[in-house]
Amino acid sequence: MSTEALIDPDEYQAPETYARFVEDLKRSATAAGKPIIDPTLFARALSMELQALAADAHVHRVTLSRAQGSEKLQGFLREALQVLRVATDINGDFRHALFWFRNEPIGTFDYRTPEQLVSQGKAQDLVRYLQALKAGAVG
Repeated sequence: MSTEALIDPDEYQAPETYARFVEDLKRSATAAGKPIIDPTLFARALSMELQALAADAHVHRVTLSRAQGSEKLQGFLREALQVLRVATDINGDFRHALFWFRNEPIGTFDYRTPEQLVSQGKAQDLVRYLQALKAGAVG
């Protein structure tokens, strides 16, 4: 394991592109020797407190450090990445997609934010909604 491959989650900031974000997550996973999404890196990219991430994923906050491979946690992170990917594909700007994910309420979903929807297990509904927007079928 090369020390230059390690990413310091405490210093991490969201990159310019979704592709770079995924590369950073892969690099972190490779350096750690675990094929999982680093929850700390993910939280830092979204300027999110770890406790908020744990609440969104419906896991205890200790899970983020002691059981990062938890299927419940990893499932939430994978679904969030999927939504972020679709949002980035639609608007072309990863950092705007991050802001949208955390902050923008969607009227169709009772004015809940994408973050809330993913937390509530509605990621696939949100993806279908975004795909319909992209196709011009909604709005």
